[in-house]
Amino acid sequence: MLDNMKYEKIKIGYFADGPWSHLAFERLILDDSIQIQFIVPRSDTNDLTLKDFSDKYGIEYIYPVNINSPEFIQMVKSYNCDLFVSMSFNQIFKVDIINVPRLGVINCHAGKLPFYRGRNILNWALINDEKEFGITVHYIDEGIDTGDILKQRCFEITDSDDYCSLLKIAYVECSNILYDTIKDIQSGVSERIVQNKIHKVGFYCGQRGFGDEIINWNQTSRELFNFIRSINKPGPMATSFINGKEVKINKSRLILNAPSYKGTVGQLISKTHEGFFVKTLDSFIEIYDMETDAKLRVGHKLK
Repeated sequence: MLDNMKYEKIKIGYFADGPWSHLAFERLILDDSIQIQFIVPRSDTNDLTLKDFSDKYGIEYIYPVNINSPEFIQMVKSYNCDLFVSMSFNQIFKVDIINVPRLGVINCHAGKLPFYRGRNILNWALINDEKEFGITVHYIDEGIDTGDILKQRCFEITDSDDYCSLLKIAYVECSNILYDTIKDIQSGVSERIVQNKIHKVGFYCGQRGFGDEIINWNQTSRELFNFIRSINKPGPMATSFINGKEVKINKSRLILNAPSYKGTVGQLISKTHEGFFVKTLDSFIEIYDMETDAKLRVGHKLK
């Protein structure tokens, strides 16, 4: 790559997992000025794509490992990395490992820092009815997603978006922004933005877990629409129950100018071509693309 002749070679250690990291790896490996010294996947990973990459390109694959152990720290020092890169990695970097590479450790985070720190960011952005979501590359420090920002880009969220569509955008754009940030670091033009200069506090999103997929029908149509689309496939899908049987709802649709009236929330009030209208706190929405063994009928109440 002729364009890379202007860049001094940079050696990186890659801490990664999942589709986010696959696309980024494929982008990085094509650049002759970027040398990936080793790959460390999540210790609980079932993802073998990175292992296939390591075999194909002759890159050391270090698995499983505690990245903060003295043994690991001593070992990775021998690789003489300039930079460590974290992409969808789940171990916390502590000060000793942070100090190993001369250029520090950077992380790509699918959230608009200093807001949306933490976990399951795309889900929370949809639940909160955001009109955009951010992707940020930042330095890792001893906090959680608190290090100085290197680069941030934002992407529109419309009512046609859901968790699936945002994931597809994030997979590609995380790869793009990470690559561009590394090139800035190589060329010496990267700038650092201290997060508390944007907002003194920001906020954190807690990890979503078992039980958080259960629908509370005592919400507005807009809130329910956002909730259902926030965890659709490949998420766990919003879940309700009829006669003790699960009803998993992958899609919902807002009804333009749906009238507001009193009624029983969660009740199936009419059959539609694709699913059912269901009563909400303020009006009703259509639910469709469902997975259930229950026989759904008008008059049934989802709980």
